[in-house]
Amino acid sequence: MLPTPLHVVNEGLAFFMELAGLALLGWWGWSTGQNTAVRILPAVGAPALAATAWGLFAAPKATFAVPLAAVLVVKALFFGSAAAALYSLGRTRPALVFAAVAVVNTTLGELDRLHRK
Repeated sequence: MLPTPLHVVNEGLAFFMELAGLALLGWWGWSTGQNTAVRILPAVGAPALAATAWGLFAAPKATFAVPLAAVLVVKALFFGSAAAALYSLGRTRPALVFAAVAVVNTTLGELDRLHRK
């Protein structure tokens, strides 16, 4: 179990990472089209789809209670997609850092939750 200060920092980082992931998917979506009309759908759609999946299956108060393995799959797809989006925008190192931070943060968070039960 993480000490309380580290638990709070890790949970705050998790929330920041979730918001950053949505922003990265939106940025990627906006960069895919040639004109505004074509850019809007992926810029809004990709984060909306990711947020919906997160809310249904991975959020602390998710709509559906699924096994931990399913939660981890959703989180891996979410953070992996955000890192891939950043990579496709030509930001290789930031994409790798984002992915690494997501893995460490998620691992610490899930282990902490298991020990707090």
